[in-house]
Amino acid sequence: MSRVFLFALTAALNPSLLTATTVMLLLPNPKRLMLGYLAGAYTTSVIVGVAVVEWLHNSGVIALIAAVVVGSGSLARRRERRKLKRGDEHKKPPRWQRALSGGSPKWAFLVGVLLSFPGASYLAALIEIRKQNLGFAGDLLLVIVVTVIQFALLEVPLIGFALAPERTTTAIDRFKRWMARNGAEAIAIGLAVIGAALILLGALTLVA
Repeated sequence: MSRVFLFALTAALNPSLLTATTVMLLLPNPKRLMLGYLAGAYTTSVIVGVAVVEWLHNSGVIALIAAVVVGSGSLARRRERRKLKRGDEHKKPPRWQRALSGGSPKWAFLVGVLLSFPGASYLAALIEIRKQNLGFAGDLLLVIVVTVIQFALLEVPLIGFALAPERTTTAIDRFKRWMARNGAEAIAIGLAVIGAALILLGALTLVA
């Protein structure tokens, strides 16, 4: 069972989620955007998670899906490196980022749906859930718990809005000013920290 939560924590260290959260925090009315995105992310993660755990009984099939996800991620990174080598550093922001910048919760919901298909860590958590043989109710509960952990980057500021709206708004205003001065460096450091954490968690998983 501990491996389920370990993989859930690994899934939370998602560079795309970090970028999307940062983009939404810098826009007007971030709370509405983040709620829309989170609703879409929950929808995809829970539906796909339950489908994988309940219907794909053959772990070899799940492992194959995980391999495809990891492979597609590697291909995406290689394509990005090739673009940079061609001097394409000034390309337009991704389409999903431009959609979020429009400020519509409906678009944020759609982006959340599309960007939240399971990655390798989430699939690994689902495999571990399947091994527990908890029945449908237990599987569903664990899928929901893993999903909630996976999107902690979004949930923490939303909890702040709910419990201390004024202080959270003030903190976000400070964050916007700070990002205006140090944005590129901060994102680079954040991605580096996430990368290091993923390597460490992967090593711990192998040891366990």
